[in-house]
Amino acid sequence: MKDLSFTLRRGSLYVEDVPLAALAAQFGTPTYVYSTAALEGAWRRLADALEGVPHRVCYSVKANGNLALLRLFTSWGSGFDVVSVGELARVRKAGGRAADTVFSGVGKTREELLAAHAAGLGMFNVESAEELWMLDAVGRELGRPAPFALRVNPDVDARTHRYISTGLKTSKFGVAFDEARELYRLARRRKGLVAVGVDCHIGSQLLDLRPLKAALEKVGGLYTLLRDEDRLPLRILDVGGGLGIGYEGGPGADVERYGRMLARIARDTGAELVLEPGRSLVGSAGVLLTRVLYRKEGAKRTFVIVDAGMNDLLRPSLYEAHHEVRPVKVRRGTEVAVDVVGPVCESSDVLASNRRMVLPKQEDLLAVMDAGAYGMSMASNYNARPRPAEVLVRGGAARVIREREKPEDLWRGEHA
Repeated sequence: MKDLSFTLRRGSLYVEDVPLAALAAQFGTPTYVYSTAALEGAWRRLADALEGVPHRVCYSVKANGNLALLRLFTSWGSGFDVVSVGELARVRKAGGRAADTVFSGVGKTREELLAAHAAGLGMFNVESAEELWMLDAVGRELGRPAPFALRVNPDVDARTHRYISTGLKTSKFGVAFDEARELYRLARRRKGLVAVGVDCHIGSQLLDLRPLKAALEKVGGLYTLLRDEDRLPLRILDVGGGLGIGYEGGPGADVERYGRMLARIARDTGAELVLEPGRSLVGSAGVLLTRVLYRKEGAKRTFVIVDAGMNDLLRPSLYEAHHEVRPVKVRRGTEVAVDVVGPVCESSDVLASNRRMVLPKQEDLLAVMDAGAYGMSMASNYNARPRPAEVLVRGGAARVIREREKPEDLWRGEHA
């Protein structure tokens, strides 16, 4: 289901009740713009689909870690999934609790494990034997066992982009399925550890739920085996995240069907489910607003050069990802094929390739759609470009939730 928070009215693109052109005039470009209604709508759809299922939603901070968005999720009762102590600090700054947070990722440092456990983290998702023994040492040092789940790799193909498929034997993520049970057995002898769950995450931007169903059934069987035969005090089955959205104008993953699937998993295992959605909650709630600088007729291509680049939105360059590009004000005329490109000095700085649109004029505004996830969170200062502003809209009101960087911010902390 596509959100209707971004709509055309009298030929102009609006976010809720605010014209995007007015936001560009007030805040400049490039700017990320988010819709509160779209965020809450995505949250409510997931909550409705999970009604009656014992669960805890832990929003995946890496998708978009802006404090204002984290505060919204906190107010709706969300926990959080973090992959660094920096993300945990953001959660706590926004009012979230460490106890409602899980810590994922393959490369947690000893200092991060120590800081997170001292803060009272809810659960560590452990991804290797050596990380598990390091966590045991941290638990013994602090005098209380660290709660953990092993991220089990079920060797299921998520059928997504190779860079975001994480459940295969060739992946750097997780513990091999066949090794997991023995690691749990060894861990129960360690005074610094307490096993509380099993974790699984096979990849991102999942539109077909069949691989996820196969993975969760396999890992759910392991959970039941560990609890019933090995008598481990498990209570949590972390089913990860990864639900996809409709970047190319089609529907995203079927959230209602997802809820029914999780209800069966919960019934079969008796576990409390932990979910780690990110993209499915914020992806379609944001756009990147950009302005046309120049048009250029190449020998074989027509280029529309805009002021947003791969440093602002990396996904098209990194994943060859598709984002719809819409004019903020509709022009009449014949459509032509264009490449929408940015100002960064890289040939890969292409936001959209071979798209048909009425050729925009200089100073026209374009909106890169579905940019709420992995947009600002992956933005950089490459080419010494200040990162864009972020603006949150609610109804007819808009406010800045991150100031546009200034040139002097680029060398903050450096010493000549």
